[in-house]
Amino acid sequence: MHQDSVRIVGEQLLSDDYFSLKKIAYEQRRRDGAVQHEAREVYASADGATALLYDPVRRTVLLTRQFRIGAHVAGHHGYLLETAAGVLDGADPAERVRAEIREETGYQVDAVEHVMTLFASPGVSTERVHYFVARYTPDKRRDGGGGKQEEGEDIEVLELGYDDVFARLARGEIEDVKTVVLLQYLQLQLMARGA
Repeated sequence: MHQDSVRIVGEQLLSDDYFSLKKIAYEQRRRDGAVQHEAREVYASADGATALLYDPVRRTVLLTRQFRIGAHVAGHHGYLLETAAGVLDGADPAERVRAEIREETGYQVDAVEHVMTLFASPGVSTERVHYFVARYTPDKRRDGGGGKQEEGEDIEVLELGYDDVFARLARGEIEDVKTVVLLQYLQLQLMARGA
């Protein structure tokens, strides 16, 4: 299908608080040639960046644990194991993710490797997330991390061995999609390369 098979015919702003929420009306030409009319609510979410920090020598990763209201409202306790991440706010994704790594984990990394960019939840959000990996070593720790208190962040930093983190992944204990994607990248790509 091509972009010209869809035409936006109306927008209604429903909320403009943390992100804007709009009701979008559109026409879509189906594969059989018929035109259907649809309306959906879409969050105009900011793009983000995330990074998995790994130490191939000690076979460890750094993850964070913090409270997420969406998970809590869905019936989960809300505390998720995650990779360091943040909203771009107009910054270059690599620069932004290095800053988030420093704020959240307390580690300074000089280089990050971009591995992919994915839509987070394209049925309801415009958000794209830039995925990175970065090596870290114990000597790169500058402080305890924890995020910015003025932004409501209360982030716990966890260093986990490969065996432990992959066992948690297999048991379904890691439920954040960006973290699952990057841990699988570590298993399938980086470990295969001996990185």
